[in-house]
Amino acid sequence: MLNMYTIWIAGSKGQLGTEIFLQKEKPEDCRFLLTDIDELDLTNEKAVLDFAKKENPDIIINCAGYTAVDKAEEEPDQAFLLNCIVPAYLSKAAELSGGTLIHISTDYVFDGKGNQPYLEDDIPNPQSVYGKSKLAGEKEVLKNKNNLVIRTSWLYSAHGNNFVKTMLRLGKEKEEVRVVSDQVGSPTSATDLAEAILRIVLKLISEPGKFGSIYHYTNEGVCSWYEFAQKIMELAGLSCKVCPIASEEYPVSAKRPAYSIMNKNKIIQTFGISINHWTQSLTRCIQIIENT
Repeated sequence: MLNMYTIWIAGSKGQLGTEIFLQKEKPEDCRFLLTDIDELDLTNEKAVLDFAKKENPDIIINCAGYTAVDKAEEEPDQAFLLNCIVPAYLSKAAELSGGTLIHISTDYVFDGKGNQPYLEDDIPNPQSVYGKSKLAGEKEVLKNKNNLVIRTSWLYSAHGNNFVKTMLRLGKEKEEVRVVSDQVGSPTSATDLAEAILRIVLKLISEPGKFGSIYHYTNEGVCSWYEFAQKIMELAGLSCKVCPIASEEYPVSAKRPAYSIMNKNKIIQTFGISINHWTQSLTRCIQIIENT
């Protein structure tokens, strides 16, 4: 009789958690545990560990987190609770069950002052509370050598709140929008990241304990937020004009990295992952949104 592997998706109702479960090609012989705030309070250490003892997950995928970047400047305790302390609890849960935690992190751990794609072992230097809380979470997770951290950037999907859905809404409501043009990065489809995570899960099942480390994953290609918004309007057939502005013209509480491009060679080579260009994945996402 084949072993049944248990995969726990924490934060299952967010855009990434939703996309992972919606993937058609999920690993065989696996049962998925889906929890969000209604099912399990991840800030309650006892509840998290009791759940792990009961369900004995082989792999935990942490899609939960505090993502309100500007609000984090006013709520540092809440940001650190969700982005650092909760991952520490989930890491304990993985250790308790002899499993692996896959934790999602961010480009905001870097200062954005670079001029070539960031490698996994480049020295982080977060410039915001959000980035600092995510870096602290990474450190907690990596205390267990079996765990993986996946840094991503500019995440969007047909589900949840994100830049793509905001631009589509504004594009229908307004004649023009102003978007910063001096911050560059790589938009990332949560659908594509979900597919990559499940490929990693397959590797972890076949070769447990071998891949613990930090990995970078974004879609291929580079653009500014302004170019990203332009492409969204173009693909959606919207006449809304996108006007480029400098970051200083759009003041926000948290400092954004001006350059957040990350090198993906490690994840490609380790797991045999092929990565779509961001425009290809954006086209697919907009088609899904328009057809629902």
